[in-house]
Amino acid sequence: MKYIDTLREGERVSEVYLCRSRQTFLTKAGKPYESLVLQDKSGSIDAKIWDVNSGGIDEFESLDYVYITGDVTSFQGKPQLNVKRAKKAGPDTVNAMDYMPVSEHDIPEMYGELTGFIDKIKNHYLKELAQSFFGDEDFARKFQFQSAAKSVHHGFVGGLTEHTLNVTGTCYFLCKQYPILNRDLLLAAAMFHDIGKLEELAPFPANDYTDDGQLIGHIVLGAMKIKKHIETIEGFPEQLASELIHCILSHHGELEFGSPKKPALAEAVALSFADNVDAKMETMKEALAAEPEGSTKWQGYNRYLESNIRRTGKPED
Repeated sequence: MKYIDTLREGERVSEVYLCRSRQTFLTKAGKPYESLVLQDKSGSIDAKIWDVNSGGIDEFESLDYVYITGDVTSFQGKPQLNVKRAKKAGPDTVNAMDYMPVSEHDIPEMYGELTGFIDKIKNHYLKELAQSFFGDEDFARKFQFQSAAKSVHHGFVGGLTEHTLNVTGTCYFLCKQYPILNRDLLLAAAMFHDIGKLEELAPFPANDYTDDGQLIGHIVLGAMKIKKHIETIEGFPEQLASELIHCILSHHGELEFGSPKKPALAEAVALSFADNVDAKMETMKEALAAEPEGSTKWQGYNRYLESNIRRTGKPED
């Protein structure tokens, strides 16, 4: 398979790609053309169908697998595909995982590490709550397949598992450093903090916001789901429930970042910083991925990191 990140200007391509989007526009002369975004697991590329009435362009829609023949060109310094022929490919003729970005780590192994933290939770109410989620086979399957974002950071299959494991691991470390922290509460909150993303984002290949994602958001969706599970556990302490849900509601740290509440507990503060550290580090990693090690070329302003960024120079032996 000819992956998108290997395409170079001047090449002729005949390959199946996932059509992320398909839109029709008009040129300045009033002639219709179509703009596509094509994707595989290595990335995406803009594509254009200039002759929309060509006999070589068959019917297909967004999120279809499409057999594309075209020429790789360049527009504003970025590769673009000039599509000559397009034909819908049956989903049974492709390996779906070739068209979705996937974590570089073993996903089931990460999930096993994550669920291992349940054994470190001593409070039997929090332990039972964690097991009611992470011990459920259907939840486990969906959680491992889910991304942690549409874009920005961990926007790939296994992204939610990877991000949650990193945040939980950081929180476990913080518990060792700061005895003020309630380890059981913080570990449970870390494991639960982003479960609302299972409802906020449609699974791949769409990986786009659902109606509830747009209208409610993952923070509140997650808090609602946790509250519902808590109500099924007899005798679950009301104060503990409120403290756990507060940690979820405040885990973005600031109101302007989407949190309905600012952190008011030490555990909520720790969770918000752990979440922010992993999100920022993954954002930096993904932004610099295309730059070779040792390159100190400035990348320009990154709106997510709010800074001009570059790699660190290769250290001397």
